[in-house]
Amino acid sequence: MSRRLVSSLARVSVLALLGAGLSGCIGEEIRHGYVIDQAALATVKPGMSAEQVLQILGSPSTVSTVGNKSWYYISQNSSRTVLFLGESVDDQKVTAIYYNQAFKVERVALYGLQDGRVFDFIERKTPSSGADRAFLGQLFRGLTRYEPFGSGAGSSVVPGANRGQ
Repeated sequence: MSRRLVSSLARVSVLALLGAGLSGCIGEEIRHGYVIDQAALATVKPGMSAEQVLQILGSPSTVSTVGNKSWYYISQNSSRTVLFLGESVDDQKVTAIYYNQAFKVERVALYGLQDGRVFDFIERKTPSSGADRAFLGQLFRGLTRYEPFGSGAGSSVVPGANRGQ
């Protein structure tokens, strides 16, 4: 074999190996949450108890903590074009089961991506207080209101400072 043919085959094989290695990094579809079986959802009717719904649909993704009693089953499909980069949400479905005061099904609602904002399954930041204030504002915030013995008009933070007035 000629030297030129060997070098050409070597180049083609190296490019094929690189292409095969990089092809694993391109494109990915991700599914989060609870995908509801539509046939099972069709059996949930107004007046059913929460236990019956739990047996049919399983545990909800989240439950309301205030206001009316409701269960939410959330599913989300997203994709990314290149591995390890940010993902974009393609579809989101929220099935809401609303209950009355007796904890019986009042109504079932289906919401899609067009009905609201995208639900963040994994929030990558920890909330902390004071995020709305600038650093220097937090550092010096008490200097303008510092009254170690009270203002004289109201109550004092020092025990017994207002006695005898």
